Amino acid sequence: MDREEITPHSGGSEPDYRFTLANERTFLAWLRTALGLLAGGVAVHQLVPAPAAASAVLAGLCVALAAVLAATAYPRWRRVQIAMRAGQPLPRSRMILVLTGGLLTLTVAAAVLLVVS
Repeated sequence: MDREEITPHSGGSEPDYRFTLANERTFLAWLRTALGLLAGGVAVHQLVPAPAAASAVLAGLCVALAAVLAATAYPRWRRVQIAMRAGQPLPRSRMILVLTGGLLTLTVAAAVLLVVS
């Protein structure tokens, strides 16, 4: 069966349910992380009394990273599910690098905000 004919819910061979559930838990973890970043962005915007421009930048970075994570969570879940059904190696994800870089940027921005205020 060609890879194009395999969908996350049909085609190929049925993967072990534990792997399917682990893939789903990973998807939900990405969404929880995005939700946490979104909440952090709202909290920074509403509660940080530092210069308005600096807190707006920090809040914007949180919200932007949350949007990227939320937007890429489902496509990643889908690629992994299809690879499991096709019996192929799991695809690599660059989102770990993006998340790490984004959190490093947020940390540096928060440190600068603390020093400035």
